[in-house]
Amino acid sequence: MPTAPTEYDPTLGKKFIFVTGGVMSGLGKGITAASTGRLLANAGFDVTAVKIDPYLNVDAGTMNPFQHGEVYVLRDGAEVDLDLGNYERFLDIDMTADHNVTTGKVYQHVIEKERAGDYLGKTVQIIPHVTDDIKRRIREAAAGHDVCIVEVGGTVGDIEGMPFLEALRQFVHEQEPDDFLLLHVTLVPFSKNGEQKTKPTQHSVKELRSIGLQPDVLIGRCEEPLADDVKRKIALFCDVPTDAVFSNPDVEDIYHVPLTVEEEGLDQYVMEELGLAERALPCEDRATGWRDLVTRERTGELDVALVGKYALDDAYLSVHEALKHAGLEHGVDVNVLWVDADEMDADHRARLEGADAVIVPGGFGVRGTEGKIDAIRYARERGVPFLGLCLGFQLAVVEFARNVADLDGAHSTELYENASTPVIDLLPEQYEVEEMGGTMRLGAYETDVSPGTLAADLYGDSCVERHRHRYEVNPEYIDDLEDAGLVFSGRVNNRMEILELPDHPFFFGTQFHPEFRSRPGRASPPFLGLLAAALDREPAETEGVSA
Repeated sequence: MPTAPTEYDPTLGKKFIFVTGGVMSGLGKGITAASTGRLLANAGFDVTAVKIDPYLNVDAGTMNPFQHGEVYVLRDGAEVDLDLGNYERFLDIDMTADHNVTTGKVYQHVIEKERAGDYLGKTVQIIPHVTDDIKRRIREAAAGHDVCIVEVGGTVGDIEGMPFLEALRQFVHEQEPDDFLLLHVTLVPFSKNGEQKTKPTQHSVKELRSIGLQPDVLIGRCEEPLADDVKRKIALFCDVPTDAVFSNPDVEDIYHVPLTVEEEGLDQYVMEELGLAERALPCEDRATGWRDLVTRERTGELDVALVGKYALDDAYLSVHEALKHAGLEHGVDVNVLWVDADEMDADHRARLEGADAVIVPGGFGVRGTEGKIDAIRYARERGVPFLGLCLGFQLAVVEFARNVADLDGAHSTELYENASTPVIDLLPEQYEVEEMGGTMRLGAYETDVSPGTLAADLYGDSCVERHRHRYEVNPEYIDDLEDAGLVFSGRVNNRMEILELPDHPFFFGTQFHPEFRSRPGRASPPFLGLLAAALDREPAETEGVSA
């Protein structure tokens, strides 16, 4: 029996699937890994996941969405990479900070232990101290689950990822052979003459083997399924069985990837290699809800204007996915029309005015805020279904205060420090907090919902949703706003969490981010309500403009 270092419990008997990537970033390692996990869950196994991010940031909280995509928030308030959102959506689980391992987090912990004298005078080094901490984190996150899928971010060969790959190399020797599987995702491009080229995959596997790791499974990301002779060539040059080479071709929707790799037989191969096949549910008894949902016939389509400042889908990934989930349940395709709030030119104005519904998502910073306020006013005055999320909620308060409640100079002190009418401001208890991030409200909180409201129709008596914001509706102006007709239908003490306009087809705002808890088959209530209102509009009002 292999033995692991004694300072942590090896949790022998657990199954680990490590997923690495080669050639280039953005191949879809996370979706491939999440899809594999979805299929194992369908077969009756309790699956969890760990995402390794080899950057020096302790977490993703300060990263620019334009460079790194959205900052995803977990239930415990951890700010993490957007890939963890994919794992939550595909596996229908709630993850925690323990499921995200970063270089910054590992080094910070090791250095804190060194400063506290925990290493008893030893020379603190990458091996064994950093690699032991990496392995400890993975094992602790895996505890209590049948299978743990570990995605190693970045690309094999990146200097930032070397300590993690070394930890994997050690991991192999500490586990029984059938408790560990290494999946390597790589690119198989087409040449100009239409030939699928295997050389990038060969070089990627050579790089992996040079650090002591031999992949057990190779997954080729490609435009079309790999030809049989291409699979045989990859197997020959990369020293894996031919039946361990799988295709992961391009698909129209990421939710079809589990279906694609299932048809390739990836899940069955993985279960056999990990000794799980005997324990798996028979094929006829496996969950089919995912397939039924994503292949459901669509009977129409809706155009939804997304008014923001980052012309990058990944910056609002969870919003896109929540719209998709709501569309699946309503049986319609949702076309997202990008509206640049910073440059509301004729083209973008046409998209806004041709949309069936409008969303103003969360964000930080002053750029584009006046364009967002203009879009909110348009939706309010024209009776267009509207959903404001976090900053969108706050700007809906600003717009209403300015144009309905006659509160001149209404603004947010986050955006305009010297606002004469600070309808959005820090609450008094936040004034003395000086530590960076200390005033941020992060993670899941329960909101009380007022009976007889739209919020009650959507949520019931209460809801638990995730937050990522610092500023709040200023309590000094709540009476003025409500006297003018705005309803705060969700509250937590002196914090306003949900707003709505009773005389509007659907004008709804949330201080929290409901998109983070939306799942395929369990769509977010505000997004379901938005699309329902859009579908109820007269046909003459719902003629969209193509993106």
